[in-house]
Amino acid sequence: MRRHINKFIMNQLATFAPTFKTKLIYKKAFGKTLNLKPPSTWNEKINYLKLNNYSNNALVTQCADKYAVREYLKAQGCEEILNELYFACDSVHEIPWESLPDKFVIKGNHGSGYNLICQDKSSLDRVQTSKTIENWMREDYWKVYAELNYKNIDKKIIGEKFIESSNCAGPDDYKIYCFHGVPYCTLLCVGRETGMPKYYFFDKDFKFLCYSQDCLALSQEEIDAFVKPEGYDELFEYARKLSAPFEFVRVDFYITHGKVIFGELTFTPSAGIDTDILEPTDILLGKMLKLK
Repeated sequence: MRRHINKFIMNQLATFAPTFKTKLIYKKAFGKTLNLKPPSTWNEKINYLKLNNYSNNALVTQCADKYAVREYLKAQGCEEILNELYFACDSVHEIPWESLPDKFVIKGNHGSGYNLICQDKSSLDRVQTSKTIENWMREDYWKVYAELNYKNIDKKIIGEKFIESSNCAGPDDYKIYCFHGVPYCTLLCVGRETGMPKYYFFDKDFKFLCYSQDCLALSQEEIDAFVKPEGYDELFEYARKLSAPFEFVRVDFYITHGKVIFGELTFTPSAGIDTDILEPTDILLGKMLKLK
C-alpha cells in the first residue's frame, strides 16, 4: 500500500511540480543538487531542456512519438530507412494477431522500454502479452521522470518487422549524439539480449572514446576487436538531416547486413540522469550544448 501511495504522490509531482520532482530524482542519482541557473553539465542541460523547452513543442512531441515520427522521416526524405510497419492501433483488441508473421516486434509509442520481441508466434502467450500491453497503455510514462517530451503523445500500439542480424543476439544499437544539427559521436549498445547491455562511445571514424564506465572496463585487446561496420558512415548522413531543427537529439539506428534502419529520436537520454558517463564526459558534452 505504501509503495502505491508513494507512486501516486510522485506522479502528482510530475504533473504539478515537475521541476521539484526532477531535482529529487537528480539528487538521488548523483548525490548533489541539480543546478539549472544556469546549467553547465550535460545532464543538467538535458534536464533544463526537458523542463523548459519540451512541454509545448509540437515537433519534439511528434518526434518523441515512435509512431508519429515516421511522418517526420518521410518529410525529411528519409523514408527508406523506416522499419516495415505491420499495424498501428489504439487497443490490444485491435491487434491483427492472425495476419502477423512468425517474427515481429510490438511497441508502445509513448515512452521507453515498451517493447515485446516475438521470434515464434506459435509459442507466444497472447493472454499474458495482451496484459503486458494493456499495462503499457494505462501508464503515463512521462510522469516517471517528468519527461515532458512524452506528455502530449496520443498512445498507440505499433507492430513492426523483426530486425534480423548475422547472429542470434539481434542487431546492435548505434545512437548518434547530435548538437545543433551536427552529429558528434556514437554510443554503441551491445548485449541487450543478455539483460545487461554495455555502452561504448566512438567518434565519427569509429575510433574508441573513453567516455563511460563500461569503457573503463575494457582491455586494449577488447577495444581493438571492435570493427567499423558496413553502413556506419551513412548513420551520420541521416543523423545530420534528422537532427537539423533541434538543439540536441540522439538519433538511434540499427545496422543489419550493412543496411541502416531507423530506431527512434531520443531527446532526454537516461532522463537526464546518465550516471554511466564519466564526469569529464558530462562536462565536455555540456559545453557542446549551447542553450539559448
